[in-house]
Amino acid sequence: MLLKDKVIAITGGGTGIGKACALSYAKEGAKVIVIDLNFDFAKNVSDEIEKSGEISLPIKADVTNREEIKKAIDVIYDKFGRIDVWHNNAGVSTMNKFLDLTDKDWDFNMSVNAKGVFIASQEVLRRMINQEIVNEVRGKIINTASMAGKRGNAPFLAHYVASKFAVVGLTQALAGEFAPYKILVNAICPGYVKTSMQEREVSWEAKLRGVSEDVVRELYIKDTPLGRLETPEDVANVAIFLASDLSNFITGEAINVNGGAFMD
Repeated sequence: MLLKDKVIAITGGGTGIGKACALSYAKEGAKVIVIDLNFDFAKNVSDEIEKSGEISLPIKADVTNREEIKKAIDVIYDKFGRIDVWHNNAGVSTMNKFLDLTDKDWDFNMSVNAKGVFIASQEVLRRMINQEIVNEVRGKIINTASMAGKRGNAPFLAHYVASKFAVVGLTQALAGEFAPYKILVNAICPGYVKTSMQEREVSWEAKLRGVSEDVVRELYIKDTPLGRLETPEDVANVAIFLASDLSNFITGEAINVNGGAFMD
C-alpha cells in the first residue's frame, strides 16, 4: 500500500473529486479525515471507508471560516498526532458572461476557491512545521486547482479562472517558502471532470450558449484529445502519487490531468 498509516485530511471530501480521492487514499492504507461543509456527505464517505476496514473521521467545517478550520485541525492532531497530507480540495463555481458577473459571484468563488486554500494552508502549516520528519518529508499540501488555473480561455468563468490562477500561484509561493522545512506543496489541475459540479456547469453553459446540454458535453469532449470526459478517479490517481513517498522530491508543481486539453 502506497499510503500505509499516513494521516490525510481532505476538504470537500464528501462528493465528486474529493470523495474519489478520500476513497482512493483509504484504499492505499491511509487514515482519512473527510472534511465537508455538509456533515452527512462527509459521514457517508467516512462510513464507506470504515466498512472497508480502514480508519476514517468525518468533520464538518467551512473552509472560509478560520475558527472552524482551526478546530478541525486541533481535532485531527488530538486524535492522530500529526497530518502527513492536507488536501485543499473544496471548491465552487458559478457561470456568467463577464459583464453580467456580480460582486456576489466574484466573492463566492474567490472566498471558497482562493481564500479557503489560504486559510486552511496557513492554519495547518502552523502545526505541520513542528512535526517529525519522516522519509525526509515533514508534511505535504495538495491543492486542487484546475485547467482554468492555467488556461484563461474558459468561457463564462472569468471569476473562477481568477480564483484558480490564485491557487496555482499560492502553491508555488508556499512551495518555495516551506521547502526549508521539508514541507512539499503541489497542485493538481483537472480538466472536464464528470461530477455534479460539472452537471450544473453544463446546464448553465447550455443556457448561456443557447444550445442543448448534449452539445456542451460534446464541446468538452472535442476539446479533450483523449476523447472522453475525465473521471474523479483520474484525478485521485495523481493525488495518490503526490501523497505518497514516490513524489518526495517534487514541490511547486501544478500537474495537468486533463486528457491533453491543455499542455504546458
